Amino acid sequence: MVKILKAGKSQEELTANDTKVSEIVAAALKDVESRGDQAVRELSIKFDNWSPESFRLNVSQIEDIISKVPADVIEDIKFAQKNIREFAEAQLASLNNVEVENIPGVILGHKNIPVNSVGCYIPGGRYPMVASAHMSVLTAKVAGVKRVIACTPPINGEIPHATIAAMSLAGADEIYLVGGIQAMAAMALGTETIDSVDMIVGPGNAFVAEAKRQLYGRVGIDLFAGPTETLVVADHTADAEMVATDLLGQGEHGPTSPGALITTSEKLAEETVVEIERQLETLATADIARTSWEDYGQILLVETIEEARIEADKLAFEHVEILTEDPNYFLENMTNYGCLFLGPETNVAYGDKVIGTNHTLPTKGAARYTGGLWVGKFIKTVTYQKVTPEATVEMGKVAARLCQLENFAGHAEQALLRVRRYEKK
Repeated sequence: MVKILKAGKSQEELTANDTKVSEIVAAALKDVESRGDQAVRELSIKFDNWSPESFRLNVSQIEDIISKVPADVIEDIKFAQKNIREFAEAQLASLNNVEVENIPGVILGHKNIPVNSVGCYIPGGRYPMVASAHMSVLTAKVAGVKRVIACTPPINGEIPHATIAAMSLAGADEIYLVGGIQAMAAMALGTETIDSVDMIVGPGNAFVAEAKRQLYGRVGIDLFAGPTETLVVADHTADAEMVATDLLGQGEHGPTSPGALITTSEKLAEETVVEIERQLETLATADIARTSWEDYGQILLVETIEEARIEADKLAFEHVEILTEDPNYFLENMTNYGCLFLGPETNVAYGDKVIGTNHTLPTKGAARYTGGLWVGKFIKTVTYQKVTPEATVEMGKVAARLCQLENFAGHAEQALLRVRRYEKK
């Protein structure tokens, strides 16, 4: 039996917030579509107080920016990118083209073809998301995407040097210093100075996520990535300091970032509440983390580990930390999550920044039907068929009968034409 010790906001409250965001985004997208660069510039001034001569950074500007980044920061970026590249390359190696001759003379196959062009959004604002450059730009390049452009906003009117360096080191072909809805619209719809792309990817705030949702169909997207979600599943072997640290550490992403604890230990649940309050007294980002915990935090008390797994699958959270006696139970049995962090030795911050798995992951229950961003997201698996003259006669007769069964006379004639053309008299 599940006992709710703490609940977050109701679905009605969440829906009301989503409606307001949707209206703002729709108006901005329409404006960019109709007025192009001028609309992008006006939105950039409005939201970021930023209006450069050109939003695109040229080669000399990028080189100058990189030169201002401390050498140790560059080395850390390269370390993270090495891990991410190697894991992405291993994933790419698992994707194979297929060709089979299932009937003599009938050859069927599929090919894996990279998307031609991708636009990557790298969030800025309060937190310059340097790591998002690795996760999107680098992964797209490993997948074989020919043209990868990247956008990031200025931060308080300043160029985010480390983020630009990471974009360049990851292999971005074009870098634009523009953010928010206007960046998503420019990449997806195109303007006088920014050619449109086939796909847009990357995390962002509620407005960026909503822009992706509304643009989906006109361009491809990676997934609908909303506010960061973190679930800790813990038993009696876990300690409250670690649970609280890991929940608050992700709650600082934003005031709408859900954090949840599912535990078999009521003692741990009680101690975690106390520990969260203690840590909020000194955490530098407590203003954000406190709001996210108070409004969106949940604690569920369950009787067994199996029940914990069932409830975790119902939540289908983005990040799931397993702090239990046997973490592998969840690896073997859990089905709905973006990324699993197994055991106390690892944590979500590793996945967010450096370890090699991608940090753009499904939220809002999307883990029930999709995984996160990876090289496969940038690749189209397309099919083809080839048939010999002899095989088309046999195939055509069966196809014609099945078409006639469904009253598709024109379909049947396509098949019968081949029968007449290639059947030996």
